[in-house]
Amino acid sequence: MDVQTYMTSVGKAARAASRAMAVADTRAKNAALTAMAAAIEDAAATLQRENARDLEAAQPKGLDAAAIDRLTLKPKTIATMADGLRQIAALPDPIGEISGLKYRPSGIQVGQMRVPLGVIGIIYESRPNVTADAAGLCLKSGNAAILRGGSEALHSNQAIAACVQAGLKAAGLPQDAVQVIATADRAAVGELITMQDYVDVIVPRGGKGLIERLMRESRIPMIKHLHGVCHVYIDDEADFDKAIRVADNAKTQRLGTCNTMETLLVARAFAPKILPALCKIYADKQIELRGDDAARAIVPAMKTATEEDWHTEYLDAILSVRIVDGLDEAIGHITRYGSQHTDAIVTENVTRARRFLREVDSSSVMVNASTRFADGYEYGLGAEIGISTDKIHARGPVGLEGLTSLKYVVFGDGHIRG
Repeated sequence: MDVQTYMTSVGKAARAASRAMAVADTRAKNAALTAMAAAIEDAAATLQRENARDLEAAQPKGLDAAAIDRLTLKPKTIATMADGLRQIAALPDPIGEISGLKYRPSGIQVGQMRVPLGVIGIIYESRPNVTADAAGLCLKSGNAAILRGGSEALHSNQAIAACVQAGLKAAGLPQDAVQVIATADRAAVGELITMQDYVDVIVPRGGKGLIERLMRESRIPMIKHLHGVCHVYIDDEADFDKAIRVADNAKTQRLGTCNTMETLLVARAFAPKILPALCKIYADKQIELRGDDAARAIVPAMKTATEEDWHTEYLDAILSVRIVDGLDEAIGHITRYGSQHTDAIVTENVTRARRFLREVDSSSVMVNASTRFADGYEYGLGAEIGISTDKIHARGPVGLEGLTSLKYVVFGDGHIRG
């Protein structure tokens, strides 16, 4: 079967399954999620064995350290996948929820009902855990899913897919509700993003190159973010210990994620006090620092930052550092160079914190907390389908509600319009 024929068959099956999923009851969906979680835990050894095959094949391809990190299924990753599915099962089912009912002067009642989007195509690179997260969220929100992982994670994704299929079967739900594309042929992506008859929304999770390609070629609406140039601003009224903890964790807890800090902004009055101690921590953790002239005057070991550095999502052991005069300049820098993903302020000044929250136009804005918290799991969504920096239709970590839409419902009692 050629790729076009194969993808058309996948699309038709997904569309049929989406109709069944839209009316599936909550108990069946939760039973499937619980069974998936148990299957993943039972198959932990198999998942790691298949993941080892992918990691071995990745070595000659020259994947960087960040990509290898995202590709690796550690025991903690597997446990988190299972826990995420159980969290999703524990969440209220949004489908069928009616809100905002109001009587109109005519006597009718008008409200809105939450409904599934339909068929969601997810295209992702490296991260095999996305297979479980996406399957769980799409299932609970009453959607069908077509998952196309990267070729570098083919064995891992298929192993996780087997657990997903087992969960659907155990709950009596259509197994075509979640389909993981079995071919590594890149033509499958081209087909998926143009199947308007079968796919309602595309969610890309991957590098800037992949997402730029999909933005050019997709005929289907997308929920996406292009890149994550995340900032932490340390105010001159910051608590020293909090600032150290937040700025350290935001960069070094994990390097290759979209919510990792890439630029540190420090208030000029506070910089001589905190930068030497903070930069020693970075140096001990082998983080390369690139600073402006003012930062380098305090920590001469820094390399010189270029204009390009302020725009760059490194996903690596590199950090840009800039000294700013205060809150206005920090917000100005974020407005100019940020990617509207996640930005944080460290301050004890409540007024400045509120200004930062109000004026920084990002999908997640934080006070005295690491940018690494910008995550569906940490936000209590169970998992996330991705991060959206769009303003329509979902923004930030996309959980269950982000995978639904609203339709108007009207209640009358023989009412007619005069």
